[in-house]
This record gives sequence, C-alpha cells and structure tokens, in this order.
Amino acid sequence: MATLSELLPVDAIRLGVAAGDWREAVRAAGDLLTATGTGTDAYTAEMIGNVEENGPYIVIAPGLAFAHARPSPAVLRTGLSWVRLAEPVEFGHESNDPVSLVVALAATDSSAHTAAMAGLAKLLADPAAERALGEASTPEAVHAVLAGGGRPEPVAAPEPAAPEPAAAPGGDAVHKILTVCGNGLGTSLFLKNTLEQVLDRWGWSKHVTVEATDTVSAKGKASEAVAILTSGEIARTLGDVGVPVKVVENFTSLSEVDSTLRDTYDV
Repeated sequence: MATLSELLPVDAIRLGVAAGDWREAVRAAGDLLTATGTGTDAYTAEMIGNVEENGPYIVIAPGLAFAHARPSPAVLRTGLSWVRLAEPVEFGHESNDPVSLVVALAATDSSAHTAAMAGLAKLLADPAAERALGEASTPEAVHAVLAGGGRPEPVAAPEPAAPEPAAAPGGDAVHKILTVCGNGLGTSLFLKNTLEQVLDRWGWSKHVTVEATDTVSAKGKASEAVAILTSGEIARTLGDVGVPVKVVENFTSLSEVDSTLRDTYDV
C-alpha cells in the first residue's frame, strides 16, 4: 500500500498560490492532480461539485480543506496534491474558515489510500509536525516533513487520562462507530484515523471498531452503530437516523475527538 510521500510527490506540491475564492483554490489543487497524471479536468469539476452539493464539510480543521470526490473514470491513479495559498479564502464553514491549505485526493477505489490517510492524520495531529509543514519554505521541504526526514521530534503534550478499564464496553459484543462524509473515502477516513488514535490511547480498540462510510450508506448502517461522528453539514443531511450523531469541528484534534468519545460513553 502506497505511503503518504509516495502519493504526494514534490511535483504535486505548490506554495504561495493565488486564489480569489474557494473554487479557484480547489481548482489549483485539481490542476496539480492533472499535471502529475493523477486526475483530469473532469475530476477537478467533480471536486468542486462535491462542495456545491454537500457544503463545505471538506474543511476538516481550522485553515485546512481536504478536497475530493468519488472514484470515477476521471481518476487516472490514486494520488494527492498540496496547495498552500498566498492568502486564505472563505469556503463558508462555520468554524474552520478561512482556508490557507488545500489537500486534494483522487482515489481509484476506497482502499488504496488508507495508509496514506492514516499517516496524514497522525502528522496533522502532531503540533510539531504541523508547525514544520507550515514553516516549510519549498515543496522539497514540505515533502521531507511528509516523508519523515524533516520532521522535528514530537512535543509531548499533556493527554487526558484514559477512562478506567471498567468503563470500557463490556461483554463479548464489539461496538461500532461510523464516521461519515459525502463520499465515504476522504474526510470520513480522516476522522476515522483520528478516532482510532484516541481508542488506542484508551486501550479500547478491541472494544470499539470504526467504519468510514458515506451519507447514503450511513442511513442503512446506523442501526449497527452506537453513534455517528461527522461534520455539521453532513449531520444536517443525515437528520434523525435513530442513533446519536456527534458533530466534530476539527478532524485533526485528538482532544476534541477524545471529548466527543467521552460524551458518547458518558465517561
């Protein structure tokens, strides 16, 4: 399975890109996918259409948009692009605007990029790595951080104490939590990886599984889950599905996801 640095080559990284609005920002990221043989102009249009249809849920953290659309014939191979904007632009997100970084994903299927997404989620959850990426002055420097060579040592931050073992779901049943986005392979997978990091910290991974899925599938699978974690835009699209729907604003924040999980299990 391809790594983050393999799916995001130096040629797919641009810094100081001018964009007048969110469409131009997504188009700049799509143009890089096209230039590197990952996608086509049609895929760029599909990424823009995804926001027009589902709202700015792709703005998954303060200043960060994760642009993507469903796998389609417009995707030539799985890959990523990275666009740091010269000036931030508004996507219309209630809490995470304005956006200064657009990462775009083109995927041929729902599994080829899972390892890369896990790596990116861990990177952006690490304040030292996030700062190094923001300070990198060239595409080569960004790529070095992504590959691990230019990354500083993580800064140890106080972590919330894990719940007592007795608080974990009991019995033989394994609970399921759904993370949901419009397409089931981009932002939902990102949130899944952050949630799994929290479950690992708690020692709950054997008690709770996490499945990333799309809005249509989530309605059918809701009865299998104890909760759904998603963005505000997607929560409004889902409506009442019979289980708690928890809104997460920052998909890279371990502390926010930790708090959401505590609220879910009242621990």
